[in-house]
Amino acid sequence: MNVTESRQALVLGAGLAGAACCATLARRGWTVRLLDAASEAAQGASGLPVGMLSPHVTRSPTPLSRLCALGVADARGQLERLVPQGAGWQPTEVDNLGHDPGRKPAALVRPSALVHAWLAEAQGLGRLQTGWSAEVHRLERRDQRWWALDAEGGVVGDAPVVVVASAYGAHALLEGLFSADPTALPLRPVQGQLSLAALVGEPLALRPVRNNGVFVPSYEDRELPPRWPSRVWAMGSTYERGSQDVTVRSEAHERNAASLEQMHPVAAAHLRQCAARGELQGWAQVRCASLDRVPMVGAVPDQPALLEQMRSAGHRRGRIPLADAPRLPGLFMVSALGSRGLTLAHWCADWLAARMSGEPSTLPEDDLDLERAFDPARFAWKSARRQDA
Repeated sequence: MNVTESRQALVLGAGLAGAACCATLARRGWTVRLLDAASEAAQGASGLPVGMLSPHVTRSPTPLSRLCALGVADARGQLERLVPQGAGWQPTEVDNLGHDPGRKPAALVRPSALVHAWLAEAQGLGRLQTGWSAEVHRLERRDQRWWALDAEGGVVGDAPVVVVASAYGAHALLEGLFSADPTALPLRPVQGQLSLAALVGEPLALRPVRNNGVFVPSYEDRELPPRWPSRVWAMGSTYERGSQDVTVRSEAHERNAASLEQMHPVAAAHLRQCAARGELQGWAQVRCASLDRVPMVGAVPDQPALLEQMRSAGHRRGRIPLADAPRLPGLFMVSALGSRGLTLAHWCADWLAARMSGEPSTLPEDDLDLERAFDPARFAWKSARRQDA
């Protein structure tokens, strides 16, 4: 995975994952060009008005919960280092009402504050250029470089190394590099809608409450974009698998109200009253998840070469280790963070930047098996085994 000889990279996507990649690469001396189809950063799912950074609780450890345990502490450190309290985040605790009830440490965060902080850090190092309104439709490899092309085939950017960090947009960019088997790149869109309104008077609860969604009784941020009040309450978000519709819908508000009713009936009634008075606002965007809900982070596999390797006489059928799967040179991804972008973006980007730079894995020795869990080749490897069966 070491590509230290180039030290030049294109990063595609200016949300949490892309901005974290820019910062972690720039710290290691890389020159980065960031491309995004929007006119500025954090215009997709990272534009969430307020989200929660908190532990991922499961009945027993899973790859995702173990990654989140590493990511929560890492992300909290980034907030404390780069973002002033009250201008993008505030510490809190959350009352968890699920299968692991209790009060947990947490932080309420506007993700765009972290995005802009990471980009400012990379620019401050003199190692970041940005290209806005740059819509990349496909990637081509020639002359030992990757070329990012627009819909007409014009060159948007080029570099020896590309990191695809464009959430569900990664699917359209990468699917042509795989075989016709869609199971080799099982990225899925997941739409979510947040319900929120201006907080007038005292909040209805002392702290956030989580069960099926998160109720935020109070969030104050002096740098919230003008479309949002500086002091809000919020509930969400919905989780619509397969949907790419970003329309704010009244039925999604009602689903948030129904979830909130199980946690705080008075707050649910207030949500419905605000909706009836036309005071309720909404935010909807699309996140990206993998089939197994674990992120896809690392070098992108060369699936045709992998299938040929498995079929070759020199290998026992299907016995190629996942780590030895052939990779497309200089092509990497950070995707499928799902609803855990705040938790995982920086940790995943830092792990990838370290490996790209020839450094040891940032994983503790006891957790090195997690590299197999989030390897982007894991689905292509299974697909090749099925085709070779």
